[in-house]
Amino acid sequence: MNTSPDQGLGAVVEPAVTAATAESAAAAAAAAAKSSNTARPGQLVVVGTGLRTVGQMTTESIAWIKAADRVLYVVGDPVAERVIHDLNPKRMESLQRFYGEGQDRLASYEQMVERILQAVRASERVCAVFYGHPGVFVYPSHVAVTRARAEGYSAVMLPGISAEDCLFADLCVDPAATGCLSYEATDFLFNQRAVDPASALVLWQIGILGNGHYRAEGRYPTPLMPFLIEKLAAHYPVQHQAIVYEAAVHLGCRPRMTPVPLAGLQHVDLSAASTLYIGPAAASTPDMALVERLQALGIDYG
Repeated sequence: MNTSPDQGLGAVVEPAVTAATAESAAAAAAAAAKSSNTARPGQLVVVGTGLRTVGQMTTESIAWIKAADRVLYVVGDPVAERVIHDLNPKRMESLQRFYGEGQDRLASYEQMVERILQAVRASERVCAVFYGHPGVFVYPSHVAVTRARAEGYSAVMLPGISAEDCLFADLCVDPAATGCLSYEATDFLFNQRAVDPASALVLWQIGILGNGHYRAEGRYPTPLMPFLIEKLAAHYPVQHQAIVYEAAVHLGCRPRMTPVPLAGLQHVDLSAASTLYIGPAAASTPDMALVERLQALGIDYG
């Protein structure tokens, strides 16, 4: 998790959401919960804070946090924690305690899932809050929803603003222009994933390449980086310029956008929040055989 210094604690509710709007949404959420035709009491709603909580948390997420009997959360900075506290101060509980220095992250995630389900099984209306989009690189959210549903409980996940959303905006790139392939960095390294140099390539969590254990400082050794560079060099010139990206977490802060040639990746400073964006290195190749077939058939292809 990115634990940037605490800033802007006074603005605890996003400016775009008025108190009246939030209260109305909270009332609607509570009404929906009461009218839900669930087979068993207990309910789970999973929400995200966005990457920058002040300004990116949705009205719907705020409403469910306020309406919950229990708010269980894992967030990346003290501002987000303060926002949650102010929305539901008496019923909030951090899941951060399940992380342990050097502990396998999957073991920590399973403990989080079990704590969430304990609250649901106790007939509570549970709101689980995660950093960014709750369904993007968040193992506990998907598993908790799946298991809750399997046990007969109502469980839903609401969308939030992810690092990918921030990346497209901050780098001013449109994935529709050339296409965009997106992989987790370790998964990309160890599997034979498709690469198209005519499209953009995004590698997530490059700063924890090959690491499966938690470190509180957010910095990890990456001895596998030369192997990743070697794999990328099979598709791109080694001097092809990429960008190490980290979204801004607080208002007034700028995102990190560090240009680096692929050959220099092992010398650049990386954190758990680092993402690698590789822009296209070649032009797309039209499928002329298809074009000729369509022309022969008199089909208008736009």
